[in-house]
Amino acid sequence: MTDEQHKHRASGYEAMRVLAATTSLDQELAEGLGRYWSIAGGILEGSSVRLIPPGPESVSIESNLFSLLFLYSYLQAGIPGSRRVFYAAVNQCLRGMVTGCDNLLDDEYKKTLDTDLPPSGTRFRSVLDIMVSDRVLFELLADARERGELSATQLKAASSASLHGLLDSGVEEAGEEAGVSGRLAADDVLQVIHHHKTGLLFQCPWSLPALLEDVDADTQTRTTHALYHLGIGCQVLDDMVDLAADLRNSRHNYVASLIYHDADRAEHASLQDWLRQQSRSPDDSNLLQQFPRACGRAAATARSYLDTGTRELFTDQHRDFALPVQAMLIERIGATRFLSGTAT
Repeated sequence: MTDEQHKHRASGYEAMRVLAATTSLDQELAEGLGRYWSIAGGILEGSSVRLIPPGPESVSIESNLFSLLFLYSYLQAGIPGSRRVFYAAVNQCLRGMVTGCDNLLDDEYKKTLDTDLPPSGTRFRSVLDIMVSDRVLFELLADARERGELSATQLKAASSASLHGLLDSGVEEAGEEAGVSGRLAADDVLQVIHHHKTGLLFQCPWSLPALLEDVDADTQTRTTHALYHLGIGCQVLDDMVDLAADLRNSRHNYVASLIYHDADRAEHASLQDWLRQQSRSPDDSNLLQQFPRACGRAAATARSYLDTGTRELFTDQHRDFALPVQAMLIERIGATRFLSGTAT
């Protein structure tokens, strides 16, 4: 990583630390996550699996970037602090379910819960993360009902909404699981595939507030619109980073579609040559650099979505955080090397 990339990373994370501290979102996040882990530990108590208490890094900005952005969306919409803590815990449940499903689909393991299960048992770890997170969500809703914060009707509606908010993305993942044939036009990838896969997924943290909070329609629309654009921008960055893997696995990819349908015959031919290779380099993570035209177009698309999302999300008081947060998202996803030479 270059000095300039380190600078972008440091300034982005420092901006989020300042924002979180001045708005008390860091404390609310820690309280919400603590509530999630406390309930999870109680659920596992007496079973053959033990929850390992999370360390300080588990509540860091680096580990919870998107969770903090979702919390900020509640703040700027006027949702009270005690309710934001509740939604921070709820969102960790959704995160556990989404991450567990992604782990199973991608044959990897990104940790949500730390337990004493054998490290080699990654598939069951993912299954456990999903099962426990679902049960924590139930207890959070049941506790809110006992405190008189939810009616029985609202509890049932919230339970359904939390699932429905995840299903659009899941259905899209299911459609790609066995691979896809052909390449959609790049705009269709954005407006059809990524719309369901990531755009709507980034709006999922508003599934419950939309039901349970008194937020005016214009504010809610603006906020969910901002999160949608952030989701699409992040997915384009993912596509840049995952170009080779998505080509190998026959998955939809915005950049691959740009190359495939572009009038630049040289880049199209280079892609076909790469696809015909019988043996490819095990380290093809920088494949996109072989397609500078497509890289530039994808970078411009990603920046446009991120710019729209951050500028809509942050209020006038916090507008200066938009650019540092964009830089942080780019670095977090691992796309800095592809965007460092493009215009900001």
